[in-house]
Amino acid sequence: MIFAKIKIKTLKKHILFLTCVIISQLGFSQTARKYSNEFLNIGVDAQAFGMGKAVTASSNDVNSGYWNPAGLTGVTDYQGSFMHAEYFAGIAKYDYAGFAMPLENDAAFGISIIRFGVDDILDTTELIDKDGNIDYERINLFSAADWAFNFSFAKKLKIENLSVGANAKVVRRTIGDFADSWGFGIDVAAQYSLKKWKFGLMLRDITTTFNAWNINEDEFEKIKNAIPGQNQELPETTELTLPKMQVGVARTFQLNEDFDLLTELDLNVRFAETNDIISSSFASIEPAFGFQASYKQMVFLRGGVNNIQNTLEPDNTESVSVQPNFGVGFKYKGIAIDYALSNIGSVGNALYSNVFSFKLDIGAFKK
Repeated sequence: MIFAKIKIKTLKKHILFLTCVIISQLGFSQTARKYSNEFLNIGVDAQAFGMGKAVTASSNDVNSGYWNPAGLTGVTDYQGSFMHAEYFAGIAKYDYAGFAMPLENDAAFGISIIRFGVDDILDTTELIDKDGNIDYERINLFSAADWAFNFSFAKKLKIENLSVGANAKVVRRTIGDFADSWGFGIDVAAQYSLKKWKFGLMLRDITTTFNAWNINEDEFEKIKNAIPGQNQELPETTELTLPKMQVGVARTFQLNEDFDLLTELDLNVRFAETNDIISSSFASIEPAFGFQASYKQMVFLRGGVNNIQNTLEPDNTESVSVQPNFGVGFKYKGIAIDYALSNIGSVGNALYSNVFSFKLDIGAFKK
């Protein structure tokens, strides 16, 4: 009897945890949110991760569809890319695949898919039947997954060394049978080069990207009273994402015949007050810096810092946290394999991650 009570208490804790997860996912409003569709801010490509995501000005391959679509004008033939990473000790899987190709009249096109998901989550909402009996066969599994489909276009303008680009993105988010949404947004960007200098501008979500949610009210009824005395109201069904801006400047140094060095400084701007190192009620700015040293454009060593935040310590003192990153890469002909170790200084932290990516450039095999 005591054992049964303990099991029931444990099961109630699991149900309560599941309820909190679902409610927190659904707890949005119709007003624009400071943080929304955050999986789209994680990034793609181990090369970029190794450089602290400071690639807005220098990105010029298939992965530019994410970082700066104007950079797609650097694609001279078919290119493909794939990346895999895991977060939260492997609980969450993050995958990306991209494709790009040149078009006539100095233009280029790209398409990419991003998925961030947690699979095989235990659904215990029906674990206890109407008679109070525990039936483990009533446990189901579900996934909470975020998808993004990017369609990119870029073109060189008549102004020498100036390119512009845009993304049309479709966002699909699902929380098992509890809720799902569709969203749409647009990014615009530009790149300009002057000798060994490169400049980049990326405006994300300029249309204030929205997500329109469909909530399964039957499933919601099962969980809304899980916390006694705190009945949950059905959430609003529209979620808005505020625009963001990234500005970057890069410089290439030719060290000698075999070695060169690429450096870049980016400023990531949110039009809201956050914990970024520079913050006000109008906008917050988080700088990012990265470098890439290469040997004959074949072997690469990368490093960078980003996510520079004001933090509050347990003793209520303020400090500044920095996320360091490290990466290596190897490229032979049209095959590139890259690895990045993200957030080196926070081993054990949920954001600590190993990132692997692969890129294929068909044009290199035609030379």
